[in-house]
Amino acid sequence: MKIIRSIAEMQAFSEEARMQGKKISFVPTMGFLHEGHLHLIRQARTMGDVLIVSIFVNPIQFGPSEDFKQYPRDWDRDAHLCESGGADVIFAPIVEEMYPEGFQTMVNVPHLSQNLCGISRPTHFQGVATVVAKLFNCTKPHVALFGEKDFQQLAVIKRMVLDLNVDINIISVPTVREAEGLAMSSRNTYLSAEERRSALSLSKALFKVRELFQNGERNARVLIDTTREIITREEGAAIDYIKICDTATLQDVDTITRPAVMALAVKIGNARLIDNVVLKE
Repeated sequence: MKIIRSIAEMQAFSEEARMQGKKISFVPTMGFLHEGHLHLIRQARTMGDVLIVSIFVNPIQFGPSEDFKQYPRDWDRDAHLCESGGADVIFAPIVEEMYPEGFQTMVNVPHLSQNLCGISRPTHFQGVATVVAKLFNCTKPHVALFGEKDFQQLAVIKRMVLDLNVDINIISVPTVREAEGLAMSSRNTYLSAEERRSALSLSKALFKVRELFQNGERNARVLIDTTREIITREEGAAIDYIKICDTATLQDVDTITRPAVMALAVKIGNARLIDNVVLKE
């Protein structure tokens, strides 16, 4: 497995692979890998001849008061997991090369970025779209894989690829959960044992909503109130949002008549956790 830190070296590597007729698959990460990442990496391994995993904690997607400096990092463990998952290359650029002095170009997908996490994190998805566009240009993949836990991020990236005619196939991969139902996240490491038990209320609520939907409930307010009631039973759970949105537009819906996503964000201790479930016939 190669470790590449230079953008020019990464581009040259990928260009050579393409010239040899090899298909490149790509998994972008911010490191501190968990089983959800490994699931993406293992799937990506089957989809290409060359597998690139990026590890880059992207500063421009964090707000001024967010956890960029505290975001968990463990390079040695990440490198071992990438290699065990079959990665051929880890691309780990430095911040100063990704965003050199004078950097000013941003990628913005405004309508899909406004709702859900975009309400409390207004610059987040601009930072995500910008770094993903840059990583695509650095690694030159044919296919890139993203988890469905970050549903809004996935929607933004798909829209960016469509709008900018980016010749990359975006593959979405279902959320990987821990045995008790908690969606896997690097930020789960912030949780104490007691907070982890409280965090299980998120998936418990979503699974209950899915059951109600399957039994015929289509009123968004009823489903949102059910979710809120389950989560607020837990002491210390601070709800950022609970919403039901159209899966295509991410606009709120009152009655579910076409595929929708219930998405939520909840602060438990120092961890801001997100999760979702898609509601469709």
